[in-house]
Amino acid sequence: MANTVTLTESAAQRVIAIAERQGRAPILRLAVDGGGCSGFQYRFELADSADSDDQQSETAGARLLVDPASLDLVAGSTVDFVESLGGSAFRVTNPNAAAGCGCGSSFGI
Repeated sequence: MANTVTLTESAAQRVIAIAERQGRAPILRLAVDGGGCSGFQYRFELADSADSDDQQSETAGARLLVDPASLDLVAGSTVDFVESLGGSAFRVTNPNAAAGCGCGSSFGI
C-alpha cells in the first residue's frame, strides 16, 4: 500500500534487540522534524504505545508507528537497518525525497 511505511526484516530484528535490552515493547516511532542539512530529518525512538491516529505496520513482531504529519512526508518509505564501516543506523528509503545528504538522516522534498 503506497501510504504505509514498512520495516525490513533487518530493522525489525534490531528494534526487537534494542527493546529487549531496555525491557520495553518492540515499537519504533518514526517522526520527521524540520532541520538537518537537507530541510527535514528523521527521528527514531522506542514508543510505549500507539496514538489513535498513528499509521502502524508490523514486521516479524516489531511495530512501526508514524504520526499523520510525518506520514505525509514518508508515505511509501521503507525503514532498514544497515551496518557498515562507518557505523550502524536505521535508514529510510523515501520515494518522496527529492534531495538527501551524505549522512542519510535528512532529506528535502
